[in-house]
Amino acid sequence: MNILEEMSPDLTGRELLQRLIDEGEQPPIFKTLGIAIVEVGDGVAIFEGKPGPHAYNPIGTIHGGYAATLLDSACGCCVHTKLAADQAYTTLELKVAYHRAMTADTGVVRAEGRVINLGRRVGYSEAKLTDKEGRLYASATSTLLILPRRAT
Repeated sequence: MNILEEMSPDLTGRELLQRLIDEGEQPPIFKTLGIAIVEVGDGVAIFEGKPGPHAYNPIGTIHGGYAATLLDSACGCCVHTKLAADQAYTTLELKVAYHRAMTADTGVVRAEGRVINLGRRVGYSEAKLTDKEGRLYASATSTLLILPRRAT
């Protein structure tokens, strides 16, 4: 059973994500990549990570998948903050634009996701990945399918 399955099925999406933050818990992929969800609000989710050699690609920069993971997480979780306890989501489409390369010297990066529109079956969101000086490294838009949360 994973951390999300252990939490109360009565929590809304925002409550569940806030509990992860409050209890210092992170899903396994976040631990592996050294990223964390640090803030949630109404239609907002913010992640941080420190890219390092663990995420290098063969050309000596941070793999694009690292940025895509942060952006996909921010895009999905901002929609999650708007969902009821009996709802879940899955990414249908993620479009990422890379604006500059990251290295281990980039420092902490921040992915801020915001809901653009939320319907009964589909949500749309966007996210930007920046460093502490506000330089843009990547951006994304996402389409997410809203579906019933399966019972655990």
